[in-house]
Amino acid sequence: MKRLIILLLLLIVITVQPAYASDIGAGSKIFEANCAGCHINGGNIVRRGKNLFKKALKRNQMDSIEAITGIVTNGKNNMPAYKDRLAAPEIDAVATYVLQQAENNWRPQ
Repeated sequence: MKRLIILLLLLIVITVQPAYASDIGAGSKIFEANCAGCHINGGNIVRRGKNLFKKALKRNQMDSIEAITGIVTNGKNNMPAYKDRLAAPEIDAVATYVLQQAENNWRPQ
């Protein structure tokens, strides 16, 4: 019985693992659907200094997956929380996408 439970738990973990956690394509689609309205091309139409360019991310201590994931999940000030709209793997994917785009200065790839 113990082996069966362990096997089932492993199967659940393997099945639930996101196939696109680090998939930039998924992050791009999630960004376009949920973030681009305010952050088009890495900018910020609400608060100019809170853009998604590398320099601003660093200045605002948002230059890590953990920091971006945190603010996307919980929101802050004008930034709404997305924890009720996006699953954790989707938030990870969009955070990865934002950091990659910041490294690329938000130029098309």
